[in-house]
Amino acid sequence: MEMDESINVFGEELIACGGDPVTGFFRDNVCNTCAQDVGSHTVCIEASEQFLEFSRFKGNDLSTPIPEFNFAGIKPGDTWCLCAARWLEAYENDRAPRVHLRKTHIKALEIIPMEILRRYALDLS
Repeated sequence: MEMDESINVFGEELIACGGDPVTGFFRDNVCNTCAQDVGSHTVCIEASEQFLEFSRFKGNDLSTPIPEFNFAGIKPGDTWCLCAARWLEAYENDRAPRVHLRKTHIKALEIIPMEILRRYALDLS
């Protein structure tokens, strides 16, 4: 798989989203993507209880540990590379988590308008 260039929504170098739990399509803790990443795991979020409940309700339980995949589950406050379409769906249902724009891949903008992401940014002053 050929990884797309690691560029954030500002056109700068993409920086790591997390580390515990390990995240990203490539499990490199960066919201990198490629043509095979059909989910576009490009939005670096800070998980909230409200979002985790929404995701579980939608059939993607991110909170429950899955030891056989070495996955401890996500807790509120953890960072995670989320699918852009799932973030947009959460936004449309008033359940969107906050985002780290400098850790969010530019490809997320193909699905989510920048002006919406800015409203949820944790890293803008």
